[in-house]
Amino acid sequence: MNPDQKLAQVLVDFAHTLGTDFTIQSILDRLVQRIVEVLPVTGAGVMVMREHDDLHFVAASNDTIHEIEWLQNKYDEGPCLDAYRTGEPVTVPDLSVDERFPQFSPRALAAGMAAVFTFPMRLGDRQLGALDLYRDTTGELDEGDMRAAQVLADVAAAYLFNAQARSEAADDLAHLRYRNLHDPLTGLPNRTLLAEFLKHAVARAHRSHLTAAVLFVDLDRFKSVNDRFGHHVGDLMLVAVAARLRAALRPGDTLARLAGDEFVILCQDLKESSEAEIVAERISLVLADPLDVDGRRVEITASVGVAFTGPGEDIPASMLRDADFAMYQAKAAGGDQHRVGDRSTRLAVDHRVELDGHLRNAIHREELQLAYQPIARARDGALVAVEALLRWQHPRRGLVPPDVVIPMAERIGLIRPLGEWVLRRACSDFVRWRATYGPVLEQVAVNVSAHQVMGPAFVSTVASVLSDTGIDPSCLQLEVTESVFLGDASRSRAVLSEVKELGVQLSLDDFGTGYSSLTYLRLFPFDIVKISGSFIADVTGDDASSRAIVAAVVDLAGALHLTVVAERVETEQQLAQVVELGGDLAQGYFLSRPLSVADLEQQVLDLARSAPTILLPVAVQPPEGRPTASGAPEPI
Repeated sequence: MNPDQKLAQVLVDFAHTLGTDFTIQSILDRLVQRIVEVLPVTGAGVMVMREHDDLHFVAASNDTIHEIEWLQNKYDEGPCLDAYRTGEPVTVPDLSVDERFPQFSPRALAAGMAAVFTFPMRLGDRQLGALDLYRDTTGELDEGDMRAAQVLADVAAAYLFNAQARSEAADDLAHLRYRNLHDPLTGLPNRTLLAEFLKHAVARAHRSHLTAAVLFVDLDRFKSVNDRFGHHVGDLMLVAVAARLRAALRPGDTLARLAGDEFVILCQDLKESSEAEIVAERISLVLADPLDVDGRRVEITASVGVAFTGPGEDIPASMLRDADFAMYQAKAAGGDQHRVGDRSTRLAVDHRVELDGHLRNAIHREELQLAYQPIARARDGALVAVEALLRWQHPRRGLVPPDVVIPMAERIGLIRPLGEWVLRRACSDFVRWRATYGPVLEQVAVNVSAHQVMGPAFVSTVASVLSDTGIDPSCLQLEVTESVFLGDASRSRAVLSEVKELGVQLSLDDFGTGYSSLTYLRLFPFDIVKISGSFIADVTGDDASSRAIVAAVVDLAGALHLTVVAERVETEQQLAQVVELGGDLAQGYFLSRPLSVADLEQQVLDLARSAPTILLPVAVQPPEGRPTASGAPEPI
């Protein structure tokens, strides 16, 4: 194999790293080993620098070269530093007569090296470091080898910049994931993370056949502290209370903050219910001494509600509400005490049971409806698709929120038939629109839950709906959240791959929250990624992290040939930022609120038929009391 063929092979080898999770250090290690195979040199070393010439990474083809590379950093002199600072190659064909590096050259000679040739690692006008090639004989490198070495240094720099950007984006996402799962004031787990702990506690209870308990802690007369001393003192007091509550816990207990002055403690592996009540009593003890908050002496007590599972039983979705209800019983009794929840006396349970029964018949009574929210091209607002959203119009209670309907359907085992109804109705509506209005819509999006995806016969259900409704599979977009991967990732990947083979498009919804990972985008067959509205809400603010994350996701999606949708766009400024950052599509109240079928057909589809590039009505305002971009997304 001639030198040109070897060089080409090395370049192909590096190209493969673009789609991998190689670290910067592993790329450097690979570079120096392959260079020795391609060029007539004894060894190779590379140094990557931070700002102010601080050494960041170093790699070498053998231990001797590694020691020589470190000498340049130690003495702050050497060909590597010169090439990095000037952006030009540095050649030392004979170290024994070199006078430029009086400390480095003699030590390199003593290590057995006779010549060194250094090439800056650069990308445009940016300098990353330098590549050192060492020989144990004197003499110049020929012109072809010099060109090849510079090509390798520049190609390596490009991949290193890519890896560095990927690493920084991953760090930003990890930071934001932490922020989304923890209370910013106390650093405690928030409601979302507590829900995950409760799920894990189910499996633990099954294995151990022991009891678990939830303690709902609410501070007594906290509002009076805020009113008297101000919210700043109130926040400091909450931080101090969190520290006191930690002292009341047993090893292994979990403390979370839900909101305001509400805290929750999860106790697992209880042999006796009295163990949790002891924790409740300790809460009163640790809060007995007044708090010193910002130089003020503040007295505080707490009301605590306790709810239990049976030994080895599931932790029901209502357990937190059971403990909440018991807490209100303690507060009604005067506070500074605890109460154990008595479900038989909780009126809300009766209401829930009643509502459960009504939901079972809602489909047959035609109480369920779909609303549709338009999805538009970000740069001009042109209609592209609609997302189907479930609505339950209860005959007595009125509109039941989706965040009540979906957990209820999952709890009583109705999510699969309910999800199939939504899927079938959305596909039928789309086919009817195509027949009536022509191709004014490209796709209809339908949310599917983890219970549906991981349940039996999900793929065959989708295939049946496609066949029965006659919808073009490419016109159907199924949206899943990361919760589908938290149970059995390998099975969910297999199921989604089978769905993908049907020709359906797949979308990762609410990306960037919870446990979202870049790995999902690489390993799962997604076509679309929807950026969480929590990032879009902050993209125009002073905090640059949300903007950086949105930019990183857009860049990554582009590299993976994914379409990017910005969720919950609520202002003209947010939409402008989405366009500037390269987002493809947008959805939110600034463009249009969710519309009934009749309103969608009258306000949008009729106009789109006569003017296919019609802009969506940005002047439509959401109803009073609608959720903001920081609110929870609507399921199904």
